[in-house]
Amino acid sequence: MRYLITGGAGFLGSNLARKLLEDGHEVLVADNFYTGQKSNIQPFLSNSNFEYIRHDITFPLFVEVDGIYNLACPASPIQYQRFPVQTTKTSVIGAINMLGLAKRLGIRVFQASTSEIYGDPEINPQAESYWGNVNPIGIRSCYDEGKRVAETLFFDYHRQYGLDIRVARIFNTYGPNMDPNDGRVVSNFIVQALTGKPISIYGDGSQTRSFCYVDDLVVGITKLMNCENVTTPVNLGNTNFFTISDLADLVIFLTGSSSQKKFLPLPQDDPKVRQPDTALAKNLLNWSATTELESGLKKTINYFEGLLSKGEIHG
Repeated sequence: MRYLITGGAGFLGSNLARKLLEDGHEVLVADNFYTGQKSNIQPFLSNSNFEYIRHDITFPLFVEVDGIYNLACPASPIQYQRFPVQTTKTSVIGAINMLGLAKRLGIRVFQASTSEIYGDPEINPQAESYWGNVNPIGIRSCYDEGKRVAETLFFDYHRQYGLDIRVARIFNTYGPNMDPNDGRVVSNFIVQALTGKPISIYGDGSQTRSFCYVDDLVVGITKLMNCENVTTPVNLGNTNFFTISDLADLVIFLTGSSSQKKFLPLPQDDPKVRQPDTALAKNLLNWSATTELESGLKKTINYFEGLLSKGEIHG
């Protein structure tokens, strides 16, 4: 198969590209490199089954492929709040363009949706049947509502045109190829610990998150893409949950850092809980996340230590 991955030079996209290449597929990455890094796809450039183009999916793209993984969109608050209008355009206009391409080619298209469509949830854990509690005009709305509209478009294309779609709601994921400056909690804590800076905790640290190692996630993504007759969004994430303060303690311990925790005001609309109900993924895909947090953090810390040794992280 020949697959298009939009946002393929990003954290998730590059890890997905690696798995697809390992599985013997051809991969075409389209990325405008707003948040994607060329270094993430550098290892693939010598592979004859890999190619990439610089492209912004808010503009139409005409290529010949057998399937589309639509992953393009800034995914961390620092990134998407810097250019909120462009973030919404990427989610909405980008989805329209990828759906149009899939419709023209008659192929299956995958949408990387997010747990953020649940907003600051009033139930925990969150199942696919939950409609969410989202602020439509807050500082996170460009991402939250953009992804919600993208889901609407995907299911309307399915209903109106019979398009073959797959939608995954992805929960917090971490691992190699994360941007050290993207502001996500795992990368933030690791970089701060390795450079001896205070660990920045927003709020009192009691809010909970579930953390899925990226290798587990890409298996779930490809299983969903290859599963037949799925007409519902599917949660993908690790069901184990930890407080943010506990995560900071574990990172400090695993890095042997002398960093201390520093508590800062909680940002607007920051969710208090986030935990996936993955019963549907287990039933449909026979999938669940298996990597324990400590094991995944060790691999991620090794990655960031490599960046630090090459001078790509500055103390």
